[in-house]
Amino acid sequence: MAPGESRAQDGCGCKGIRSCLLCEDGVGGAAAPQSVTSRRRSFIYSPVEGIALGIENTESSGWGFPFPGVCLIQDFVTEDEERELVQFMDQEEWKLSQSGRRKQDFGPKVNFKKQRLKVGNFTGLPSYSQALYRRMKQYAALEGFLPVEQCNLDYNQDRGSAIDPHFDDSWLWGERLVSLNLLSSTVLTMTSDSIDGIQLLPIVDSSSELNNIKSNHCSGIDITQSSFQENAVDGKPQAKVIPYSDVDVAIHLPRRSLVVVYGDARYKWKHAIHRENIKQRRVCSTFRELSAEFSSGGKEEKLGQMLLEIALGFQGTSV
Repeated sequence: MAPGESRAQDGCGCKGIRSCLLCEDGVGGAAAPQSVTSRRRSFIYSPVEGIALGIENTESSGWGFPFPGVCLIQDFVTEDEERELVQFMDQEEWKLSQSGRRKQDFGPKVNFKKQRLKVGNFTGLPSYSQALYRRMKQYAALEGFLPVEQCNLDYNQDRGSAIDPHFDDSWLWGERLVSLNLLSSTVLTMTSDSIDGIQLLPIVDSSSELNNIKSNHCSGIDITQSSFQENAVDGKPQAKVIPYSDVDVAIHLPRRSLVVVYGDARYKWKHAIHRENIKQRRVCSTFRELSAEFSSGGKEEKLGQMLLEIALGFQGTSV
């Protein structure tokens, strides 16, 4: 058996409208998804400026807009650390999941629809994540971050792995979503269904002042507005407004990077990993914190504190 493969590697965990290459080939009887040509205007997130820039040679070229709520930390782990982390993960069982993914959960038993929570078999985060947690504390964007749940996902191009556009729960999980990207690079695609207007500002010369701005957005300093000021005419930016639903933003996640999603990026934009952006095996560890309801002063503070004590004992096995 190859490293990282389970005994059920030929099975399919898809349900309902979800599908992967295995069930689309007839194993699970699901129909292949219909190809839909996107009418959205495409932008690429620039981690240096904290803005979304229109892709060259498209109708979005020359336009941009502030995109707050993302902190991208490159080379969060070394190559040796990456190798060791994946080896630890592969020692545990990978369970079949939706859309060609496999997963390992380290968290309480939750029914999000009914908003019910049980400790269940939750024994904490895995021991190998303790060093990651300590390193997270070095970054301003993760100040006070207390991970209470970890979900490892395994993506593979042979299974057509993907995850559809979605919002993470906000009843139990708090503002920051923290994901460590291992084994290969990918793209996190951000979209919105809102018909509210988003203001696009012109980028006259993206090679000038824009590329000289230092990466301060991870420390909470708002630098995006100054990125557009030199494109103003008579002191007033020349802008146009289009619906949020007409836009997608690609956030490139390098191998071994850590991304923090919060604020507008967490609550206004859905996030997805498309099948075409999985070129080889990818493993992702996502860490979540508690919402205000389960934190100090919240209605479920005691339950939240108990979950944190279990989680931060770092003695967990997947449930």
